[in-house]
Amino acid sequence: MAPGVRLTDEQRLDWLRLIRSENVGPRTFKALLNRYGGARAALAALPELARRGGAVRAPHVATLAEAEREMVAGRRLGVRLVALGEPDYPPALQAIDDAPPLIGVRGKLELLQQPAVGIVGARNASAAGLMFAERIARELGDAGFAIVSGLARGIDGAAHRGSLSRGTIAVVAGGQDRPYPPEHTELLEAIAGAGAVVSEMPMGWIPRGRDFPRRNRIISGLVMGVVVVEAARRSGSLITARRALDHGREVFAVPGSPIDPRSEGTNDLLKQGAGLVTSAADVIAALEPMLGKSFERPLDEPAPITLPLPFDLPADGQARDGITALLGPTPVGVDDLIRWSGAAPATVLTTLLELELAGRLDRQRGGRVALL
Repeated sequence: MAPGVRLTDEQRLDWLRLIRSENVGPRTFKALLNRYGGARAALAALPELARRGGAVRAPHVATLAEAEREMVAGRRLGVRLVALGEPDYPPALQAIDDAPPLIGVRGKLELLQQPAVGIVGARNASAAGLMFAERIARELGDAGFAIVSGLARGIDGAAHRGSLSRGTIAVVAGGQDRPYPPEHTELLEAIAGAGAVVSEMPMGWIPRGRDFPRRNRIISGLVMGVVVVEAARRSGSLITARRALDHGREVFAVPGSPIDPRSEGTNDLLKQGAGLVTSAADVIAALEPMLGKSFERPLDEPAPITLPLPFDLPADGQARDGITALLGPTPVGVDDLIRWSGAAPATVLTTLLELELAGRLDRQRGGRVALL
């Protein structure tokens, strides 16, 4: 399809049928379209092509009824299917070699045209990491960048919350009607109202392990650069960073304590040449020359975010484990720990007392604490 041309309704259904057919991925889709000149002709050729390739059975070719059901279900939720090459398709994503032929978008389509920065990191992030992700997302959003992340627990959720009122894009691994993790359902709805939610998967699709690396390539494809905040070695965030390098994007990493496993991956990225980030200004300075324009630098420390907490832990043992998980070698304020844990102040203070008596807590000036 020529760039800038919109599909007809019939063509969109044909495209949807082709990409939902068995063994047809983004690269195969493009090869079929180039060979046959259109999705309808490619659909007709699929069974014979598979037979000649040695298939023992004919692959499933998505039916018109299946495609129509998906379109109807998407419309009910406010999802629009945007095709590769159409004016609304994100230009940065279109440039990667395995761009999805169709993306489902809920929310503000125009946000996908803005310069964007990805922020990803550990699901079991420390309170210090969560606060930094929230702050840098807000500051980059204030400067004019859309913030892209994967709606995961931890750093992803903090990045979305920090940029919710500025412009945030959630790329999800499942169908638009299957939010994951479930506790981010409310956040997902807020993003759909104020930002945009993107998925290449069918409605009703429950994400599997292999779907998250696929999602990560869309995150890196949408952005000019990716900031990694806390990532252990062999984490999904490092997959996003590698894909960003494959796509010619900038990769940034936030340095962390060398004795915190959550920072091993980010520290390794820095050794390999990733841009060191301690503030939004570092990212802005690296990306400005690529865009040929200036962006505002954050001047003042942002006010605390007053959005829903990233998780809400019950009291007793589970809350104690969650509070301890938020601690690390980097000192954090007790008030911040209370806010990020979602636990009652008395529960947090009791947990800190228990850790101190066990010789595992370091109390520092200014009401800050760190895990030994």
